[in-house]
Amino acid sequence: MAIARTGDSLIRVEDVHLLTGDTTFVANAAPDAAFVHYVTSSFAHALIVGIDVSEAAAAPGVLAVVTGTDLEAAGRPSVMPGLTPPHPSFAATPVLARDRVRFVGEAIVAIVAETEAQAADAAELVVVDFDPLAPVIDLATAHQAEPIFEAAESNVLVTEERPDSSPIDFSQFEVVVRSEFNNNRVHPAPLEGRVASARWIDGRLEQHAACQGVHPMRNALASWYGLEHDQIRVTTSDVGGSFGAKARAYPEDLLLGHLAQVVGRPVVWTPPRSADMVGLGHSRAQLHDIVIAGDRDGRLRALQAHVRTDTGAYPAAGLAQARNATRMLPGPFDIEHVHWTLDAVATNTTPIVAYRGAGRPESGSLLNRAIDLFASEIDIDPIEVMKRNLLPASALPFTSAGGVIYDSGDYPGCLDVLLRELDLDSLRAEQTQRRNDNDVKMLGVGVAMFVDRTAGVPGAEYGAVHLQPDGSFVVHTGSSPYGQGHYTTWIQLVSERTGAAVESISVFHGDTDVVPRGGITGGSRSAQKAGSAVAVATETLVDEARAHAARMLEAAEADVVLDLERGHFHVTGSPGAATVGWAEIAALLIDDAANADDDTSHVMKCEADFEPDNHSVPYGAYAAVVEVDRETGAVTLLRMVTVDDAGTMINPMIVLGQVHGAVVQGIGQALYEEFVYDDAGNPLTGDLLSYTMPSAVEIPPLEAHMTEHPSPNNPLGAKGIGESGCIGAVPAIQNAVIDALRPLGIHHIDLPLSPQRVWHAIQQAGIDLAVGETDHRNRRGQ
Repeated sequence: MAIARTGDSLIRVEDVHLLTGDTTFVANAAPDAAFVHYVTSSFAHALIVGIDVSEAAAAPGVLAVVTGTDLEAAGRPSVMPGLTPPHPSFAATPVLARDRVRFVGEAIVAIVAETEAQAADAAELVVVDFDPLAPVIDLATAHQAEPIFEAAESNVLVTEERPDSSPIDFSQFEVVVRSEFNNNRVHPAPLEGRVASARWIDGRLEQHAACQGVHPMRNALASWYGLEHDQIRVTTSDVGGSFGAKARAYPEDLLLGHLAQVVGRPVVWTPPRSADMVGLGHSRAQLHDIVIAGDRDGRLRALQAHVRTDTGAYPAAGLAQARNATRMLPGPFDIEHVHWTLDAVATNTTPIVAYRGAGRPESGSLLNRAIDLFASEIDIDPIEVMKRNLLPASALPFTSAGGVIYDSGDYPGCLDVLLRELDLDSLRAEQTQRRNDNDVKMLGVGVAMFVDRTAGVPGAEYGAVHLQPDGSFVVHTGSSPYGQGHYTTWIQLVSERTGAAVESISVFHGDTDVVPRGGITGGSRSAQKAGSAVAVATETLVDEARAHAARMLEAAEADVVLDLERGHFHVTGSPGAATVGWAEIAALLIDDAANADDDTSHVMKCEADFEPDNHSVPYGAYAAVVEVDRETGAVTLLRMVTVDDAGTMINPMIVLGQVHGAVVQGIGQALYEEFVYDDAGNPLTGDLLSYTMPSAVEIPPLEAHMTEHPSPNNPLGAKGIGESGCIGAVPAIQNAVIDALRPLGIHHIDLPLSPQRVWHAIQQAGIDLAVGETDHRNRRGQ
């Protein structure tokens, strides 16, 4: 029987049932349900002239066929709830498209059948008469194209500028560098896509969802159906990943309750991967136009950026991600003049949603690429430029140009740790030798530094601790884990504060009937908010239990202490005398409850809601070492060295697991992943054969290191860590590839750094050198 404390690498308790197959994923949790299949648009932009569902409705096994017109007849809202200013109301997402479709994959018709195969077969019989319209696909030109919304003056839905700021006059600076970057569109590709089931029981809607928070899902359903919260129950259990993409309800989710009502039985929706490749939201998809300026000695003076973000066909998280991208500037660097503008632009593509980092990775790439270009212009090593401009530890706490309060840390110290672990001098010596030997395998070293903003998603988080009749504990949490290790972490927090063995503590989540409130698991907020709530509730429970222990020990409450090594209360100074354990306290309270005729399912409960006064700011320094094959353009990642600071680490093993996962996703964006459309808006990477992702074979051993500077903004001292790897890995790898190719006159290649794109840049560099064109600072990779 072990007690766990902060700093222990307790083995994850939530993995055993996954490894043994004792799971409750949505697809195997509704055995009596009918199956839902959605007919979606095959056009990126078209008018709907007519919909003929007669053959589908008569097909074998079909229970119902529902169109947008049917929804209107049933009195259901035609659009999704939740679109808020400054987004225009005319851009709200239709639940089922009726008059016009705006992206390939948009839902038009819902079919319910006895089997999944029958529903899919019936979908083939639906005839939709389209009148194609010119699609708007290219973000670079979308602002000039015909609006995709009839009520809009242009496809630019929102424009913003840094408050109380104006464009920078760059004529005052010694060195000025301008460039443009593309932050590539990616598909989140969780192992389990969008899935849900719904049923009505005694007039209540019950929905089981693979989501990031049952309470926000319940709230969305209540808004659309016009029901009170207590008329809806939402549950979740095992979720096969999300990374932000399933943080909010999709139209197909909302409609399930209506379909269950129409057919009078439970329904389940488990779309195939091909449907999710275009139906599940995409992310990133930004263009960056930057100007960076400073002195020839490497001092940075000014940074200006315009961020154009793709919202996709309907605005969701694109604007929020652009805001994050701008407001995280200028990262950990001391740059006096900072200005930004942004615009959010609609296109006929899959809507943009949050994805691991949600704008902060885009900011990290923008910033680190800009510094790398500046360093190249003044012919100083980029690492040296970073050193000369980092905020010193003495400057913290510090309020950035974006209003982000950097709470604690040591940015120069973090870089020092990275350089020590990297052994930069040896790498530079090898690089020089390879260049002297004209080695076809060109070595490159790239470094990136960043700050993150975590627990920035608004709202408190809930935690409760229940003492059970046998002296064990059950934690109720408003957080909704989908791989993060919440159960293990919350158990550690309770064990540390009660002296109870980890085996005697369990965790429950994901049921709006049982857990009264909660938010989404996103924005790297869970340990800071939900964990702090659990810790506060536990400490309150210990204080209340002390009073009962004092009664049993016949001592003053102030004289009773809890021995955290044994989980027993005793009188101060007399640990060897009479003691009272949690089971004895539970028995006392059971007797009290029996005398009062009270419920004894749990004998003591304490709960808390925690909202920190401010966000926290973790940070990191990352380095990548790559080989670039000059003849093929292939990039091989040799090393990935990371140093992160996430404040106090409750469970270092879980922290490192989060770093590893995010770094691998960053590697994917940097080298492999990009969702591509043709000019007509047809997906060219609509399956996992054409949409490439790294496997374990492509990932080198990850050299992850941690420092600890606790945050003052929550009682645990924790900062978020789940998204940092996506922020640092991408620019470190991109800078490393450019470092390898710099002797060829290449100063930038856009993401992803695929062999084709790198090879093309190498070939173009050779042509340009042959004709005497040597200024490549503003060349964008193909």
